[in-house]
Amino acid sequence: MTVTQDRGRVVRIGAGAGYSGDRIEPAVELAEHGALDYLVFECLAERTIAIAQQARRQDPQLGYDPLLEARMKAVLPAAIRNGVRIISNMGAANPLAAARKTAQIARSLGLGDVKIAAVTGDDVLDVVQRGDFTFEESGERVASYRDRIVSANAYLGASPIVAALAAGAQIVLTGRVADPSLFTAPLIHRFGWNMDDWDTLGQATVVGHLLECAGQITGGYFADPGFKDVPNLARLGFPIGEVAADGSVVISKVPHAGGRVTEATCKEQLLYEIHDPQRYLQPDVVADFSNVCVNEEAPDRVRITGGRGSPRTDTLKTSVAYVDGFIGEGQISYAGPGAVARARLALDIVRERLALTGVQTSELRFDLIGVNALHGETAGARGAEPYEVRARVAGRTASLAEAVRIGNEVETLYTNGPAGGGGVTKSTREVVAVQSVLLPRASTNPTFSFVEA
Repeated sequence: MTVTQDRGRVVRIGAGAGYSGDRIEPAVELAEHGALDYLVFECLAERTIAIAQQARRQDPQLGYDPLLEARMKAVLPAAIRNGVRIISNMGAANPLAAARKTAQIARSLGLGDVKIAAVTGDDVLDVVQRGDFTFEESGERVASYRDRIVSANAYLGASPIVAALAAGAQIVLTGRVADPSLFTAPLIHRFGWNMDDWDTLGQATVVGHLLECAGQITGGYFADPGFKDVPNLARLGFPIGEVAADGSVVISKVPHAGGRVTEATCKEQLLYEIHDPQRYLQPDVVADFSNVCVNEEAPDRVRITGGRGSPRTDTLKTSVAYVDGFIGEGQISYAGPGAVARARLALDIVRERLALTGVQTSELRFDLIGVNALHGETAGARGAEPYEVRARVAGRTASLAEAVRIGNEVETLYTNGPAGGGGVTKSTREVVAVQSVLLPRASTNPTFSFVEA
């Protein structure tokens, strides 16, 4: 693999998104004012890619992130003008279609010759269906789910992105790539790190993990009024990582953007979704966060060092999505004196009606939102009785028809239930569940191809 070596300067990476539906304006702000080398959009979750696979089955030209077009139209002019290279997993279930769509957008914007690469190789459905695998979570054989499986996607690492960047790609669109790898790839490319430099890759994974959730590290998920105040959240800016050749990073943001970067915001994000900080398994490295140091150098400038690593595993986590029934739901509100008592009666009525009419469910929930929906009856009994409450009934069923009946029974409370009910909503949705298998690394074939604009 050919890489460049640029050990004398800092590489500036901006986080353009932390999930599929994230705001677009902060990414444009970064492209225009962040003096970036790279802008990374992390937009993929385990369930997201399963939904994308379903969309691709309905239309072979779809399956990429639904906001790809809006994001690219907004950010490409400033990115191309300022020499900012873009990396994103917005390719989801169809990176090639995403690349072709991006090429169309670039042409429509008159941006000239833009080199766009699509990374493929994460779709391993055929491999999983042919093999004899068991789910890590349940221990069940994958073969017993064969007729219900929607997708199987392996978590690829940085290598194919590094190769695409080395070949001159200005935009790299991937499918399922581990979130930190989206950020480590441009660093490996720019600094010429070896793919077995475990400690450096461990620190680079720290960088990726800090940046991957975008606004969370600038105060978005951190804010708690009166305890952890964050200014100007409506104009929250997304973070920039200023990375040196040894992998050390200063987290900052555009000065005029809202939000804060502090030692506390960085520490909370560092611990986010980490099970074992000494063995954070990634496709590029087993990262060790246990000796990471976080130091606030100046307002909105926090230096992070001390990440380490050990050799990567021989297997890749692979998310297998499958259809797991349907959920039917209904909600209705009650307000005024006795609201809780009337809402409880409403739930009792629906519970009995579902039994009387023989609605077949495998799971049922009866909640009073604002009273017991999150923490149960004990926590809900601590305060004064609320003046308004919303009753919710939700159940899992084997068929869509049965799911519909749940919401219908809640709706009939309008004229057949306690006094004062209103604002009924009802819905049904198919359940796409996800479990994991460990796939031998050799069973995947990551690669990239260009789509010329």
